[in-house]
Amino acid sequence: MLIVNEDGPVLRLTLDRPEVRNAFNDVLIGRLFEAIRGISDQTRAIVIAGSGQSFCAGGDLQWMQQASTYTEAQNFEDALKLAKLFEAMVTSPAVIIARVHGAAFGGGCGIVAAADVAIASENAQFAFSEVRLGLVPATISPFVIPKIGHGHARALFSTGEAFGATRALQIGLVHEVVSSELLDETVDKKLKAVLTAGPKAVAAAKALAQSPPMNLEDAATCLAKIRASDEGKEGVTAFLERRAPSYKVDR
Repeated sequence: MLIVNEDGPVLRLTLDRPEVRNAFNDVLIGRLFEAIRGISDQTRAIVIAGSGQSFCAGGDLQWMQQASTYTEAQNFEDALKLAKLFEAMVTSPAVIIARVHGAAFGGGCGIVAAADVAIASENAQFAFSEVRLGLVPATISPFVIPKIGHGHARALFSTGEAFGATRALQIGLVHEVVSSELLDETVDKKLKAVLTAGPKAVAAAKALAQSPPMNLEDAATCLAKIRASDEGKEGVTAFLERRAPSYKVDR
């Protein structure tokens, strides 16, 4: 259901339900959440991918059919688990990279939106497809709307229409679109960039990008703390001495 592969400072998570195009159910959601929340201090990047022909086709129909028999309170608890998965992604100190191919529908788009870096193959297809089932993309909306903006969200949420990788790039849902042959190579380039940078600085920069704009004093304080840290001193010293910093990991 979920393949977990620890590759040094990189954690690779592969959704492995190809028979249902890696659709979510409560078990897969729970395992993803546990894997992301349970990372070690050494984990600096997480790659999320899908096996088979798709990235993630949204919610599993059998799971959703079962949820239709739940009370409103039970549905609340079920939906909250998915929302907490996305929250775990955006608050993780590790950089999360989504490797997207094939279909990324519904909750699959949620993973793409919650990822720090999203790289899609040219054949990728996206859809906020919930309205087709008489549902709404509520749990993913706190992560999708800041990424693509209210205008695109209104158009795509209300129609549920599918769109390709080029449009996903144009609206900011993904950051790069490459051929299928170059997908892994492009992911590896992003990993190399992350592993060259200071891990504490990366975590702080990720949090900074998701925070409201700072006033001048808070911005100065933030930078001052980083400059005064051991990692900050090591990075500047290594640059001046023209050597690799101690936190760099070669791949």
